[in-house]
Amino acid sequence: MTEQTERPLAEPRPLAEPRPLGEIRTWPRSFADRLTAPLPGVRALARLAREGRLRPGAEALVELADLPVRPGPLPVVDAGALAVTWAGHASWVLRVGGLTVLTDPVWSRRILGTPARVTPVGVAWEDLPGIDAVVISHNHYDHLDAPTLKRLPRDTPLLLPAGLAGWARRRSFTRVTELDWWEAVELPGPAGPVRFDFVPAHHWSKRTLTDTCRSLWGGWVLTAPGGRRVYFAGDTGYGFWFERIGRRYPQIDVALLPIGAYDPRWMLGPVHTDPEEAVRACQDLGARVMGPMHWSTFLLSAEPPMEPLRRVRAAWAAAGLPREDLWDLPVGASRVLSPL
Repeated sequence: MTEQTERPLAEPRPLAEPRPLGEIRTWPRSFADRLTAPLPGVRALARLAREGRLRPGAEALVELADLPVRPGPLPVVDAGALAVTWAGHASWVLRVGGLTVLTDPVWSRRILGTPARVTPVGVAWEDLPGIDAVVISHNHYDHLDAPTLKRLPRDTPLLLPAGLAGWARRRSFTRVTELDWWEAVELPGPAGPVRFDFVPAHHWSKRTLTDTCRSLWGGWVLTAPGGRRVYFAGDTGYGFWFERIGRRYPQIDVALLPIGAYDPRWMLGPVHTDPEEAVRACQDLGARVMGPMHWSTFLLSAEPPMEPLRRVRAAWAAAGLPREDLWDLPVGASRVLSPL
C-alpha cells in the first residue's frame, strides 16, 4: 500500500518538515487512486431520481423557523488563545496563534445547483479583521466559492489541496500553496510560526464535467506555537483516516466535523458523516471538543433541517461525553479556549 492509502499503523510516522510557501509543483493527472469508496455510477443516479429524495419534504420545511442563528461580534483574543466562530456551513473564522484564518469561506447567498442558503452568514464580511490565510478542503462549489474569494486581497495566502493552485492563480492570487496529504507549511504569527497540515478525508472532488478527482480533497490541522490545535475536517465520510490523524496529531483541542447532508445513506454514506459517525470520528481523533458544521445553511440532501442537531446531541450523550464539550453553536456564535 502507498503512504496515502495504508490503514493506521501501530505508531504514527514523524511529521513532515514544512514545505516552502508558494512552491510550483507538478501533480498526477488524477487522484482517483485516493478514493476510499467508488463514486456513484449511472444506476445510483437513476435510483436517486426514481426515489426523488433530493431535498427535505414540504412537511419538514416547517423546521426552517427553528434553525439557530445568533450573530455576534468576534471575540477579542490574545495570540495564545484559540477561538472559533461559525459563519455557516463549513465556513469558520479561526483565531489561532494570533492569526485569523478562514475555512472554506462561502459568503454567497447561492451556490451552483443548490437552493439559496436558509440561514444568513453568521459574520458580516465588513466585520472580519484582516485575513492572514484561507484553507480550502476541496473544490466542490459549497466549499470553494469564487465570488467570496474575489472579495479578498489578491496577496492573501491561500492553502489548497494538490491540483488547485492553477485555479487560484488564474484568478490573480499571488500567494498560493498546494499540498499533498500529510504535508505542511508554516505561516509566521506574533508568537511564532503556526503550522498548517493537510490531512486525508473520505471524499472526492469535481467542479466541471471533465475534472473528476483531478484535484485532491482533505482536511486541515492547525497547530499554534503554544500547543493549541484545531482540526477542520472539510467534507468527509466516516472511516479509518480519523484514527490515523489522531495518532499523528495528538491532543487536538477542537475538531470541526460535518454532521449534515447524509440522507439517503446508501448514496451519501461513503462521503458524508451522519451525526453518530461524526461523534465516533471525534472519539477516534482523540479530540476533546467537537464543533458540528455542514448543516443548517444549505439544503443539500433529504434529512429534515433540524434532524442533524437532534441526532448529534443524542449521540454525544449516548457516548457519555461531557455536554460542555459539544460546541453545537448557532450560526454566528463563537467559543474560546484560553492559552495552555
